[in-house]
Amino acid sequence: MGKGKRGKVMKLPKKECCVSKSKCNRCPLRMLREGTLPEGYTVHKRKLVKVKKSQIKKAGKKAA
Repeated sequence: MGKGKRGKVMKLPKKECCVSKSKCNRCPLRMLREGTLPEGYTVHKRKLVKVKKSQIKKAGKKAA
């Protein structure tokens, strides 16, 4: 089979920031800043954490 067209695979962030000066491509801090962090995740104290659905709903209501 030949090479098929495939969509870009989204790289998952690391579970914790490695604190390197030149931030790696999978750094959760870099992904948060660029807006490429998957939905339902955020960074707290340099660690990747899941956001509860109730917290997402509350944050959406405050913005509106």
